[in-house]
Amino acid sequence: MDPDGLEEALDLSRDRSQYQGVYIYQPAKPGKSANEPPKKRRKVSSTGAQDPKSDSQHFIPLLNGEESAEGVQQRLNTYKQLWSEQEQKIQGILEDVDAGVLTDVLSFVRETSPQTCNGCIPTALVTVGSNVSSLSRLLSRLNDHLTSSGEGGVVVLESGDATNLKNSLKNVIRAAVTNTEGNDGYQKFLTDRTGPRVLGYDLDLLNDYVQRKGTKKLVIALRDSEAFDPALLTDLLSLFQSWLDRIPFTILLGISTSVELFETRLPRSCVSLLQGKHFEVQDAGNCVDRIYEALQTNPNGKLWIGRNITSTLFERASDYFQTPEAFSRMVKYACMSHFFANPLSALLGDSKRPELFQGRFIEAIRNLPSFRMYCEDLVEAGSPMEVRNLLENDRHLLGEVFNHLEIGQQRMRDIFQAVTLIHACLQHTQGTKKSTVSDLSVRALAGELGESQVVDDMLATVRAMDSEKLEGVLATLPAALSNDSTLAELKADFGTLLETCPDQEPLRSEYNINSSVTKTTVVQQRIQLSKGKANLSGQDLEYTKIIDRLVAALQEYFTEILIRPQELFMHEAFLFDLRNPLKDNFAPRPRFAIERAMGSPFDYLISSSDADQGQAKISSKQPAAAILYQLYLESGALVNVHDLWQAFLAVFESEEGKKCDERIVMALFYGALSDLKMFGMVKNASRKKADHLAKSAWLGL
Repeated sequence: MDPDGLEEALDLSRDRSQYQGVYIYQPAKPGKSANEPPKKRRKVSSTGAQDPKSDSQHFIPLLNGEESAEGVQQRLNTYKQLWSEQEQKIQGILEDVDAGVLTDVLSFVRETSPQTCNGCIPTALVTVGSNVSSLSRLLSRLNDHLTSSGEGGVVVLESGDATNLKNSLKNVIRAAVTNTEGNDGYQKFLTDRTGPRVLGYDLDLLNDYVQRKGTKKLVIALRDSEAFDPALLTDLLSLFQSWLDRIPFTILLGISTSVELFETRLPRSCVSLLQGKHFEVQDAGNCVDRIYEALQTNPNGKLWIGRNITSTLFERASDYFQTPEAFSRMVKYACMSHFFANPLSALLGDSKRPELFQGRFIEAIRNLPSFRMYCEDLVEAGSPMEVRNLLENDRHLLGEVFNHLEIGQQRMRDIFQAVTLIHACLQHTQGTKKSTVSDLSVRALAGELGESQVVDDMLATVRAMDSEKLEGVLATLPAALSNDSTLAELKADFGTLLETCPDQEPLRSEYNINSSVTKTTVVQQRIQLSKGKANLSGQDLEYTKIIDRLVAALQEYFTEILIRPQELFMHEAFLFDLRNPLKDNFAPRPRFAIERAMGSPFDYLISSSDADQGQAKISSKQPAAAILYQLYLESGALVNVHDLWQAFLAVFESEEGKKCDERIVMALFYGALSDLKMFGMVKNASRKKADHLAKSAWLGL
C-alpha cells in the first residue's frame, strides 16, 4: 500500500474521541499528593476591562473587507434600534393576549377560598393547547401581581421535580421561600427558625413562612399536570387539602388536551378534592398573525420581510406547535441576517453622510438588479443622459438612491395598508374560510394580489354592503385614499344622503341580496323561478351610485398600489427575502448533510489532484467510512459481514495491488463499521445470524 495514501487514510479515521477505547494515562506531577484538592482559582471580572470596540466586532466589514468602520457600526446600531422597537410591539401584543385570562385567573384566586369551595381546594384549570409558552407568561405575571400587593405568590412545580412525595414537598417549600427571600433568605430561614428542627419536606416550615409573611394566597402551579403520576398527584393534593386550615393553598393545573381527558386519568378520590373553574388561553395561531401584522403594517416601518420568508414562517407555524416566542425569534434572525450580510442595510440608518457610502459601496449599488431595471426603464422613457449621470456621478447616484429609498418604503407601507383594507372588508363576507393577513401578504409581496380573485370578492362584498357597514369601511380607509378629492366628495355625498333618512332602515344598493325578488310563473303546468330587481326607492338608487363610485375608486387604487415590490428601485435595502439562511437554521436537514458527506466526501474535504480523479467512483483515496457507506448502499436489507469485508478490501487491492497491507485495511474496515453503527445505519441482524448486519436506514428516507 502506498505510504502516503495509508497515512492519509489513517488521518481521516483518527478522530474518534467520542467513542475511543484507548486513552493516554498521564501520572500526577511529583511532589503533589493524590488527595490534595486543586488550588482555588481567583475569579477575575472582565466587565471593567471590556473593549468598547468589541460590540462593533459582532458585525464584520463587508464589500470584500473594504466597508468603513462607520458603516459597520451604523448597520449594527440600526438593527438594534429597529428590533428594540419591534420587540416592544411584540411584548405589547403578548400582554394584550394574556390580559383577559390573567384578569379572570387573578380575580378567581382572590375571591375563592376553602369556605366558598365547600372545603375543597380552590382549583383553576387552564387549557393552553399548542400555546404552551403562554402559561409561563401567565404564571410570571400572576406572581408579579400577588407579590407586589403582598398577598402571596406562585410556586411552579414541574413533573421532573416531583419524582416522589418528599421531593415534591421539598421543592414546593424551597420555591415558596426563595420566591420572596432568595436562596440566602431560604438558608437563613432554616437556621433562624426556633423550636425543634424539622425536615426539609415538612409542611410546618411552609406554615411558619406563611404566618411570618402574612400570606393570603399561595398558588401551587402544576404547569405540566398531565405528566404527573396520578398516584403521586392524589397523595400531594390530599396532603394539601388537610393543611387548608393553616396554609391558603390554591391549585393551578395546566392542561394541554382537555378537561374531560384530564379528569378521566385521575381517581375519583382525587377529583373530589378539587373545586374550581375552567379557563382557556387564546390560541397561538391568532397571536402569531397579530405579531406578523404589527411588524409588517407598521406605518413607520423601514424593513419588511418578503414572500419567501413569510411562506417559510407560516409553514412552520402551521406544521408545528410553534409558540409566539419562537415565531418572534425567527423574525429576529431574519432581520439580523439582513443587517449582518447586506451592506445596503446601512442606508436604513439615520446618518446620510456621503462619506459613509463611497468606493465599493457605490460599485455595489451599480451592480444591483433593481439598478439595471431602473436604467432600462429610463432608456425606454428617453432619458439616456440620466443613465449616464447615474453611472458616472457618484453624488448624483447617492441622491437618487436616498430619494428612491424613501419612495420605495412609502410604497411598501401603502401595499400593506391596502392589504389591511382588503382584510377588513373580507370580514363581512359570509364564507366559512376567510383569508388572513398573512395569506393576503404573501400574494401582495409576490405582486399577485391586485389581479387575484380575492380583490374581486372584496369588491363584490363592498357592493353588497348596507349603509351602516359602509360607514365603518369608509372610516378605515388608508390615508392615501382618504385624501383623494374624488373620495372626499364621495364621503360628503354619502353624509348628505344619510342626513335625509335618519329614521329609516339602512340603505341598500341594487347589488344587495335583499334588493332582489323571486318571481314564480307557471308555464305549461311547470313552475319557473326567476330573479329580478325590486323597485328601489330614490334614496337606494342614490346609494347605489355612491357604491359604484366607491368601487371604481378602489379598483383604481388597487391597480396603482398593489405592484410587485421586486420592481422597486433599491428594494434590496428594505426588503429581505432570502429563504435559505432562515430555512437552513430553523429547519436543518442533518441526515441529508450526512448522506451527502458520506456519498461525496470530497465536496467537503480539501483533496489533492490524485484524490480528485477518484471522486466519481469508490476509491481508496476516500475516507474509509465513505467507502463502506457506498458499498452499504449497494447491499440489500441483510448483508454478510464477510462479503462486505471482501468488497472493502477489493477497493484497496484494485488500486494498490501487492503493496496493500491487509491488516491495516482491516483496521480501517472495523473503524468505518463502527462509524456506520454510530450513525444508526446498521445493526446486528439477530442472534441466529450473528455474521450478518441489518440495514436500518435507506438513502433519502
